[in-house]
Formats: sequence, C-alpha cells, structure tokens
Amino acid sequence: MFHYINGTVSELLPNLAVIDCGGVGFAINTSVYTASQLKTGEKAKLYTFVYIREDCMDIYGFASKSEKHCFEMLIGVSGVGPKAAVAILSSTSPENLVLNIVSGNEKALTAAPGIGKKIAQRIILELKDKLAKETAEISFNDVPSLTNASADGNTKISDASAALMVLGYSSSEIGAALKKVDIEKLSIEEIIKAALKQMIK
Repeated sequence: MFHYINGTVSELLPNLAVIDCGGVGFAINTSVYTASQLKTGEKAKLYTFVYIREDCMDIYGFASKSEKHCFEMLIGVSGVGPKAAVAILSSTSPENLVLNIVSGNEKALTAAPGIGKKIAQRIILELKDKLAKETAEISFNDVPSLTNASADGNTKISDASAALMVLGYSSSEIGAALKKVDIEKLSIEEIIKAALKQMIK
C-alpha cells in the first residue's frame, strides 16, 4: 500500500512518530532504534509496512530498508506479531539482530521486553533454516578469493551471507561485496560490517 512516508516529524511518542505529509499527520508505529534517529520539526523518510486486521489498520515505519526487512522476517515467524517484532528491533540494531540469529544467541533476543526463551528459540530456528536454504543458492564460483577459502572461511562466508540476506541484499550484491573483504582474517561481525560498507558506497 505505502512503500515509504516522507514528511516532517510533528510529534514523537514512545514507539510512535507522527509524520506530517501535506497537512495530514500519519501515526507511524516504530522502534526505539528508528525513533532515536528522528527529531521533531525535521524531515524524515520512513519505510512502511501496513498491518491490517478486522478491527484496525496500523502503519509501521523504519528508518532503513534493512530494519523494515528484519521486521517482515520476524512477523513471518509463528507466534511473533508486530508488537513483539518492534520490541526486538527496539533492543538492538538490524545488524546486531542478524548476528544474534545466525550465531544462535537466544539470550540477546530475550533481552527484548516480552520475548521469552521459547519465542527466541523459535525465531532462531525458523529464520536460520530459511536462510540456510537461501544461502545455499548463492554461487561464489566466479569469485576465486571465496571459492579458495578454508573450511573456517567457508563457514564465515555462509554465516555472513545469511546475515546480509536478512538485511535484504541479493545474492549478487553479497557476492560482489564479499569479494573485496578479507574473509580469512576478519571475524563474522567484521566481515558483515565491511561488506555493508561496500554495498552502501
């Protein structure tokens, strides 16, 4: 329905930003992470997701496409609704969220209000399985520096690729970015950050 909303921030409340677009104030549910990047009276562009139920229509907005993609992935998990997804995204950045998922760090997920151990385990299980299937489709045959990686390097490539896919990047974008990263010397977190720098140039 809406891809994004671009306007002036007229009001900021807990987990809610009111964006004025041509004299109409849109109430946008958002995370603490996104809200921290907004200032009243200044322009803002939020990527939106419209959640429709029988009794209401809510708009959720995020400062980046990556955070929106994470939100969509989270609500696709059985038992995780929009409010729970926002709670998780409020407790960490999109980059750290995907690192927690690929590394199986359920303790970090339970740091979000209302997220128990069972839900955290389900998020990790369902998203890691989904990402494993998607990552298996990525071909690095045309990238010698990746095809010649050690066993440890291949593991890091797989985990980093999964994390980057959660953030919404395509296999071709990931392959091109990882080609310029020193896989063997860097940690998974450093690989992801280095790849992100390449993709946002």
